Amino acid sequence: MGASTRRKGRSGGGRRARIEARSSNQSTARPGIDRNIPYYDLLPDETLALIEHNADLLLEEIGVDFNGNPEALELLSAAGAKVDGERVRFPAGLCRELVQATAPAEFVQHARNPERSVTIGGDRTVFVPAYGPPFVRALDGERRYATLEDFQNFVKLAYLLPSLHHSGGTVCEPVDIPVEERHLDMLYAHIKYSDKPLMGSVTAPSRAADSVAMMEQVFGAEFLQSNTVLTSLINFNSPLVFDQVMMGAARVYAENNQATIISPFVLAGAMSPVTVMGTLTQILAEALAGMTYVQLVRPGAPVIFGMFASAVSMQSGAPTFGTPEPNLMLLAGGQLARRLGVPFRSGGGLCSSKIADAQAAYEAANTLQVSAMAGVNFMLHAAGWLEGGLCMGYDKFIMDADQLGMLSVLLSGVDTSDNAQALDAFREVGPGAHFLGSAHTLANFESAFYRSDLADNNSFEQWQAEGEKDCAERAIERCKSLLDSYEPPPLDPAIDEAMIDFMARRKAEIDANGA
Repeated sequence: MGASTRRKGRSGGGRRARIEARSSNQSTARPGIDRNIPYYDLLPDETLALIEHNADLLLEEIGVDFNGNPEALELLSAAGAKVDGERVRFPAGLCRELVQATAPAEFVQHARNPERSVTIGGDRTVFVPAYGPPFVRALDGERRYATLEDFQNFVKLAYLLPSLHHSGGTVCEPVDIPVEERHLDMLYAHIKYSDKPLMGSVTAPSRAADSVAMMEQVFGAEFLQSNTVLTSLINFNSPLVFDQVMMGAARVYAENNQATIISPFVLAGAMSPVTVMGTLTQILAEALAGMTYVQLVRPGAPVIFGMFASAVSMQSGAPTFGTPEPNLMLLAGGQLARRLGVPFRSGGGLCSSKIADAQAAYEAANTLQVSAMAGVNFMLHAAGWLEGGLCMGYDKFIMDADQLGMLSVLLSGVDTSDNAQALDAFREVGPGAHFLGSAHTLANFESAFYRSDLADNNSFEQWQAEGEKDCAERAIERCKSLLDSYEPPPLDPAIDEAMIDFMARRKAEIDANGA
């Protein structure tokens, strides 16, 4: 039965009021999750050592192209790499030695609200929205190009949803703003409409520099040079190419002590071999080469071992998501990152589906669950992803955030306190009775079990009377309610004015010079 023909019935206002009451208090938001369950270690040590050995062979025999950056080539040569044109070959073990010598195992990314600062690495997980879609699936269901208003909306939603710990970066591409200027508007939206940590621009070294300059307005230049306030996504051009733009952006962030996610972007079968072992070998080699460069630019600059691995259909060549082989890569990638001793980025709510349907839910859940078990520290694309990353869905964003709330409980592990052991409840209730009215239940019912904002657990009759709404429809209602209730976090007017000033100057320079 179509949504337009469903009976309106009762409003269900009581249920909505309860949901809003549970999730309106932003003090419930946590700055990431402290993991209290074991990792799932897929591969034995000897297999991991074999992958590491093969990655060393790849770096030594074939090498990596560092395109269009003579300074990078000089830096790498001085460190012991063999440079032939733009091809760089690394002696076995050199990259690992350089990364392990100076790269931090974990670091704090500071938010403008200190209560929202996150620690990236160790036994911690940070959930981050999807990144980069040029399209949105709008509140009315239309698929269209994203606008700045959409961008601002997703920043507001990420701020309001406790299960998201980070504001993200290019949560969607605001195509109504010129390419040369939109990085300024995006960064300003993150700072203005949220007080969670955020990501900087990487589409040109000058835009990375603008990102650093704007954050200096918020934190001050001295604080920024000693602390990390930005994370950035530096993609390798797989296979085995580090291009000029990404290298340039990585250098800007490293020189300023800001974090870089060195992230091979691999569609196995097209951009890497068709096998799990071959793809893991390439990913490790590329990540090592990129992290080595960052450590040579500024020893000790924060780096994250990034990994985006999926596969292509051998029938059509189209990307696929939520399938077993990339999940095996993800699990093994977590092990490789822990052996290297740096934070790990991967996973998310990935899917190929065009709408927030059963395919989207299954594929996203497959990747989210495996990401949690793999020990991902920085989970980019955790909410909103549709169409293989081409589209950001308002409904999917809310649905994914609900799943992230469940993963938060799972990763937090089992409470073993006296209260959790519940011996008083057993003594009170005894054999043959129920626990619903016991003192222990009454003392704990408000926090007992995860309560979904979206799942409908009512009877068929009640669901029917409330309009027969599916999960995506309920997500849209929830989304509208959140946006209607949004109030911005406090922002020092002097900081706001300084950023607006900076943006105006930079846009004038860009208009005049094109850069």
